[in-house]
Amino acid sequence: MKNFFRLLLVPALVCVMGLSPVSAQTAEKTPPMPEVLKELGTRGAQIRYLGREKGLDGWATILQGQEQYFYVTPDGEAIIMGLLFDKSGHPVTIDQVAKLQSGDTALDALATPATPAVDPLQAIQEELRAQQNLSPSQRLMKEVEASNMITLGKNADAPVIYAFMDPQCPHCHALMNDLRKDLLATGQIQMKMIPVGLRDETKAQAAYLLAAPDAEDRWYKHLDGDTKALPVDPAINKQGVERNLLIMQNWKLDATPILLYRSKTGEIKMVRGRPRDLAEITADLF
Repeated sequence: MKNFFRLLLVPALVCVMGLSPVSAQTAEKTPPMPEVLKELGTRGAQIRYLGREKGLDGWATILQGQEQYFYVTPDGEAIIMGLLFDKSGHPVTIDQVAKLQSGDTALDALATPATPAVDPLQAIQEELRAQQNLSPSQRLMKEVEASNMITLGKNADAPVIYAFMDPQCPHCHALMNDLRKDLLATGQIQMKMIPVGLRDETKAQAAYLLAAPDAEDRWYKHLDGDTKALPVDPAINKQGVERNLLIMQNWKLDATPILLYRSKTGEIKMVRGRPRDLAEITADLF
């Protein structure tokens, strides 16, 4: 709870959010979720209802460790982002989170100080506009680039490989170990991993990856055999993962891993399954 309370002292600045089950511990009746939160619900964030204080319904969201707080006006016509204080200056939001957190460990596990980010509504609108008059391969790549993903590798200037992966897929594990010890470790590539789940258990693990602030570290620990690195929480929001799965289904991609990348000549290429020869891919990239 220490980390979560520390960040509460800083006003929320970003608007990255998604839909998730409201807390079962909230005793009062949960009101309908605001439409703007539903609109952003497929981004993979977790949402909890904080309760009603000072006539305002409060909501907390967490995505990739960044948490935000929103309050809905009594008429439901407006949403205020930030912390709620009483007339004496006491942050009411802290009390609400503490009450909720006592029965919801995911808040502490996924929380980290927030940093500015791109407004997802604006990003979605830009993506839709960009998809007009594109070839099928270009449309697929645009959808992949707009999917919910985590970043592996520290070299932001390196060529990017997008990869659909199931946390329990043995071929995904083998591929990751191939890439991790060489191309990723040396900064020759950057991977955008798109977590999916073909079973309920792996969907929950994939959803946890999307919400976690230390996703890369947890993923590597999971690969190394740490069974606690990716907890399975049946109540976690899986909509971000479902959105990734929908992309696979729409393009008839029915197995993992799936790799997509742009070659050095700009050609979009796909590899289904674990590549037999990574040298062929690197020759395309460099």
